[in-house]
Amino acid sequence: MFVPLTKPDFGTTWEDARVYLRPTCFVDRPHELDDHCLRLADAMIWFAAWHVSLRDNDIIRSAVVPVAELDDWIAAMPSRLAEAARAQRAATQRPRGALTLGARTVRLGEPQIMGILNVTPDSFSDGGKTVDEAAAIEAGFAMASAGAAIVDVGGESTRPGAPLVWEGDEVKRVENVVAALARGGTAVSIDTRKAAVMEAALAAGATIVNDISALRYDDRAMEVVARAGCAIVLMHAPSAKSDPHEGGTYAHVLFDVYDMLAERVADCIAAGIDPAKIIVDPGIGFGKGVADNLALINGLALFHTLGCPLLFGASRKRLIGALDNEASADQRLGGTVALHYQAATQGAQLLRVHDVAENRQALRVWRGLRDAALTA
Repeated sequence: MFVPLTKPDFGTTWEDARVYLRPTCFVDRPHELDDHCLRLADAMIWFAAWHVSLRDNDIIRSAVVPVAELDDWIAAMPSRLAEAARAQRAATQRPRGALTLGARTVRLGEPQIMGILNVTPDSFSDGGKTVDEAAAIEAGFAMASAGAAIVDVGGESTRPGAPLVWEGDEVKRVENVVAALARGGTAVSIDTRKAAVMEAALAAGATIVNDISALRYDDRAMEVVARAGCAIVLMHAPSAKSDPHEGGTYAHVLFDVYDMLAERVADCIAAGIDPAKIIVDPGIGFGKGVADNLALINGLALFHTLGCPLLFGASRKRLIGALDNEASADQRLGGTVALHYQAATQGAQLLRVHDVAENRQALRVWRGLRDAALTA
């Protein structure tokens, strides 16, 4: 239920109140608005207002504030909230630059594709198709040729109910595949939550760790990433235990997920991880129902205020089937393209997908529309 926010509301807040700034009112032609819009990081996206939310004693109040008026609203906030609001505004505008991944450079000024390569017998949509090493390597190179800037290799299914894989078996599944792709010039990330698998994959040539537990599952994981100096994807899941889907209950899903990721970003920086190498992922489908996922997608731009590149992954997920007459995983391409296009319009820098060519084509159309709007 919508509760309007006014400036006087900030004068009666509890000590644990929190403020959230989400870019909104995106515009095609910023040069027509002069100082009345802001650029989202170094993306080809501009916005004209902030969706300001105050979370106070579990009541959410919100208002849409034009960018030119935000300073007046900040002046009405208690010092702690004002400092948080200024930090979020600065983080949103800070350029994301590029990821240096070995010999490859992935520039984040426009959305890039991360291809999903599951070397597993039981992943929810493609399990068994690339268990054979040779087939997996061929598929990885095909993804790169089709336009994937990064290939994400995983050796353990994390679908609901999937069995836990012993780390030794997981290493055997991914090590040679990672090594072959890296030798061939492909930027590779390793999708794992286990420190031993991270170490093996990084030694084989991976340059990103993609951890669904945000480095919470394995006590050594944070140390491994900090020591390696690699990029890290911190994904939200409600549980850091064997079943990442466990315990998905939220008071306000968008802000609960945001708060957890903000805490993990701070923990990583405190542990010595370069903040420029931290990527965040709201974890669509992990311990979240349909309404939760839709709320996260509609509010996706909030995560830019963390100051990190944003990864979005909803490829072939059940959300699409739930919205389309229970379509099976192999019949969800249209929904996959639609969701990732929506993420691109909200500034997501990395899109994690199974179907690289189709989503790459959608991004080329997106880029064409942005170029036309900016040069008309």
